[in-house]
Amino acid sequence: MTASVAPLERLHPVTRLLGWLALLVLVQRFDGWLLPASFAVVPLLGPALRQRAWRLVARARWLLASLFIVFAWGTAGDPLFETVFSPTVEGLQEAGRHLGRMLLVLIAVAAFLERMRRDDLLVAGHHLLYPLHRLGWRIERGALRLHLVLRYVETLPRPRDWRLLLRGADEIPGGGASCERVAFDRRPLAAIDWVCILLGGGLLIVALLAGGRA
Repeated sequence: MTASVAPLERLHPVTRLLGWLALLVLVQRFDGWLLPASFAVVPLLGPALRQRAWRLVARARWLLASLFIVFAWGTAGDPLFETVFSPTVEGLQEAGRHLGRMLLVLIAVAAFLERMRRDDLLVAGHHLLYPLHRLGWRIERGALRLHLVLRYVETLPRPRDWRLLLRGADEIPGGGASCERVAFDRRPLAAIDWVCILLGGGLLIVALLAGGRA
């Protein structure tokens, strides 16, 4: 798994972030046989990534259950059973479609969090927001706040340690003030990055247009 991931890590963080965002958009177009076939990649993922994805799914279980109920019982169509509170056949189809897409999104988020380091995400956000610098926006401050929020989230106590939230920031692991220097990597995108961005953007537009006509 490490050998297959190494080429992706050589890409600029901006390229990886844009590719992940494009994947999230593309997943919303998955339908028919392509949707269940996409889950064939799950066994190929590393154990750490699968565990992270499972934790995200477990945390979103009530949201997934709510989506199933809303679509299964809220979509008009032929009832599945001859009872008053029966879900509809069309509703179950819609529920399966939306739940499948949501699960793929959660897996994509888990892969992003597992493979994208916090520093790389900071670099990608700084590059994407840099054009706003011409409008007078202090993007360094925004990127720094993002860095602090991500660091705080990583060190946030677990729910069973909620009492730590009532204490001072110095008593929370990683929450105290510290002298830390944050350097923004402004290295330009390489040729391979531009090729991936242009090619991926073109394929995404074609997929969206084809899905809209269908």
